[in-house]
Amino acid sequence: MALILCLETATGVCSVALFRDNVLLGLKESSTRNVHSSMLTVFIEEVTRESGISPGELDAIAVSMGPGSYTGLRIGVAAAKGLCYALDKPLVAIPTLQAMAAGMNDELKIKNFELFSEIPCLVCPMIDARRMEVYCAVYDGKNREVEPVRPEIIDENSFGNLLARNRIVFGGEGAAKCKPDLETHPNALFIDGFASSARHMHTMAATKLSQSHFENLAYFEPFYLKDFVAGKPRIKGLI
Repeated sequence: MALILCLETATGVCSVALFRDNVLLGLKESSTRNVHSSMLTVFIEEVTRESGISPGELDAIAVSMGPGSYTGLRIGVAAAKGLCYALDKPLVAIPTLQAMAAGMNDELKIKNFELFSEIPCLVCPMIDARRMEVYCAVYDGKNREVEPVRPEIIDENSFGNLLARNRIVFGGEGAAKCKPDLETHPNALFIDGFASSARHMHTMAATKLSQSHFENLAYFEPFYLKDFVAGKPRIKGLI
């Protein structure tokens, strides 16, 4: 039975989950901003200890690969690589938006949403990318990509072609700010309060582990989607 440690740091949520096959053994997460560097290793230690699992028993480390926060992704990937090097375990990389889509589809199944929908239903996870831009993609009910991952500036005409033929359920931290522009369309629906979480990663992680689809520890880098642009320092006197 596979033991997989999942790390999610691509968004404002810092999350760690431990799975034995499809069984969640432990979960620690915080939505407090900017705690990833201070809490990630703490969560890893707590999840393994409280589950009675030694790190050496793990079969793989799975990390959310992006897109998302540049700093958050660096923290998560660095921690995952460090564990893999120290424990001699394989690294599995999970696309952040696809993991979110898996979580959204699970929520819709729990609510029997498909019983009330007369037209096809898609999900669109969104990650905040400042102002009215988001990182997003569109997936079907089997978590297959319908529209590719991309940065998108949202207005009332966004997703117009898809919304004409499908219901689209939007979720994630980026969806909340876009809701006023999108909710006027009758086929646009929202999962309020939905957030990225390491608990959504396990199915894809288990599949990649079974297929030995591992990353090269020396060369793997997160999927940033856009180049990092440093902000101007706000402290007087700094150049």
